[in-house]
Amino acid sequence: MPRGDGRLSHDLLPSEKGPQDACGVFGVWAPGEEVAKLTYFGLYALQHRGQESAGIAVSNGSQILVFKDMGLVSQVFDETSLGSLRGHIAIGHARYSTTGASVWENAQPTFRATGHGSIALGHNGNLVNTAELADLVTAQSSQGNGRATRVAATNDTDLVTALLAGQTDENGTPLTVEQAAPLVLPRVKGAFSFVFMDEHTLYAARDAQGVRPLVLGRLERGWVVASETSALDIVGASFIREIEPGELVAIDEDGLRSSRFAEAKPKGCVFEYVYLARPDTDIAGRNVYLSRVEMGRKLAAEAPADADMVIATPESGTPAAIGYAEASGIPYGSGLVKNSYVGRTFIQPSQTIRQLGIRLKLNPLKEVISGKRLVVVDDSIVRGNTQRALVRMLREAGAAEVHVRISSPPIKWPCFFGIDFATRAELIANGLTVEEIGKSLGADSLSYISIDGMTEATTIPKSQLCRACFDGEYPMALPDPELLGKYLREPEGRKPASGPNDQATIPDVDGVGTLTAGVGGADALRRP
Repeated sequence: MPRGDGRLSHDLLPSEKGPQDACGVFGVWAPGEEVAKLTYFGLYALQHRGQESAGIAVSNGSQILVFKDMGLVSQVFDETSLGSLRGHIAIGHARYSTTGASVWENAQPTFRATGHGSIALGHNGNLVNTAELADLVTAQSSQGNGRATRVAATNDTDLVTALLAGQTDENGTPLTVEQAAPLVLPRVKGAFSFVFMDEHTLYAARDAQGVRPLVLGRLERGWVVASETSALDIVGASFIREIEPGELVAIDEDGLRSSRFAEAKPKGCVFEYVYLARPDTDIAGRNVYLSRVEMGRKLAAEAPADADMVIATPESGTPAAIGYAEASGIPYGSGLVKNSYVGRTFIQPSQTIRQLGIRLKLNPLKEVISGKRLVVVDDSIVRGNTQRALVRMLREAGAAEVHVRISSPPIKWPCFFGIDFATRAELIANGLTVEEIGKSLGADSLSYISIDGMTEATTIPKSQLCRACFDGEYPMALPDPELLGKYLREPEGRKPASGPNDQATIPDVDGVGTLTAGVGGADALRRP
């Protein structure tokens, strides 16, 4: 897809689209350090969470400078741009769009002038009361605060930034960002891990459910906040603790201050353990890699297979495949080679190359898998296109049998909290039984891990995990369907062609029946 600057997007295979990551945020307060470069490398560690745009904001104590663009972190920044970002406070953001189109105007950090200076903000997550916040911004503007309007951004993040920038007391005197935050944050509903800053202070805040991770680290001469502990490691910061659900942290020359704007009701996203987070990250005291290995062990106990070798769909399925092999006693092997750079390029393939489909990303080791009965372990199935092509490719390479094992339960419900799954009508598990899915994939057998097996592998109490995409139990009340959606605030020209009443069809595959369902917000929330 062409971009505004004439370059092409990284979405090489739209039909193979899997779950898209949440965003990555990073913040640092460190006088005397090159904070822009620290932020750059922090974002580099978080690149897996968003590849559409990247940005860094830096304050030198008197003004904030923001530099952002479409593309990967390494494409947006170079030595010259980083050298121009001088100061002692910085925040950074790597974006995948969950509200608002993927355009420059929606790249983050967002920026607003305030009555006392300015504010820049980065957001990981997705809000569910965007329409309500938009009304609050309009009302705030009508009271005479012009700072809240005339911005081209259409994401939920800019609304929060506008509210923080435009708060006043009963006499109409502008409030500082720190004064405004306790008033604004309780009104923000959904999943959010915010890092924001004014000219003198770095802030971090996390929603009451703590859906998305956010951690605090210590440098020799400062502090760091980040989406994942792996980003602390890359900049040499020591892990201190997680930002608590419902907590606001402020860091400046007077030190670190903590306050609460909401009672903690933990509901961390279990999909972080399944797929989103880096394997070298710790969340809520549990290492992600160890959780994925344990998911594989439990999957082997729940869904054994008579096979010669266990292979992974690289790389997200690798830890679970290792666990499956350990528990089952079936040897683990490398049956697929992944091209790590496909999906990160901005060059569109020719039609001839596109028809090769999954081979752009994976290629089988024929000498390893020929004649073997395989257990293929993957982290999840969304539409099933990737797995269907993979099974076909393995059979063409000589596999005798292909048994697919999935280290998460069937995905049946949309996520409104920062993961961009397919619409509910496109989720293959929403309309077919496990046996029918396996048949549509062309696999000899298919099994998923149970919800209990998955959650037990995290060691986090099931009651403290958001499992909505698997069981439809959302951790907070959702608004009316027409008030939900990625393109809620987009002008008509930037909205996709499909509307709320359009139909999506899952085609007949190998005798499995055709399904037709609406793809709008109402369908997303309608119970079977």
